[in-house]
Amino acid sequence: MDKISLTPIGTVKNSRVEIEDDNWGDVISIIELEPSMPDEALFEIESFSHAEIIYYFHQVADSKIETGSRHPRNNTDWPKVGILSQRGKNRLNRLGANIVKVLRREGRQLHVQGLDAIDGTPVLDIKPVMREFLPREEVHQPEWAGELMKNYWKK
Repeated sequence: MDKISLTPIGTVKNSRVEIEDDNWGDVISIIELEPSMPDEALFEIESFSHAEIIYYFHQVADSKIETGSRHPRNNTDWPKVGILSQRGKNRLNRLGANIVKVLRREGRQLHVQGLDAIDGTPVLDIKPVMREFLPREEVHQPEWAGELMKNYWKK
């Protein structure tokens, strides 16, 4: 397969400088577009209540990459599951995705709430959330996933 390259379209600005597992619910972030992106790239994003942000876990060291399985958060009380069956940051391509609340747009800046990315994180894409792209069936997950996420969005 051919190699691909991605170009960041923006950068996250917020008060979270340390990588943390929980308490992302009231984090306010500004995504500032890169100079190469035209202002009009964000036109009308504020007409959507939510956006999906695709970003790059830029602080994950090569030595921490997992391609097999592990216990989520290294908690042996939870089952060992494949890296593609969890949302951990130590994945091969270091991609993160999160649906956030759109607060407002100010020129080249998008203000959002609930983005689980630290200050300086490169943003690769922004997509508006349309209900037609959300699951049409009931979402189900294993019990450990609910336990893991218990405090993730805590304010």
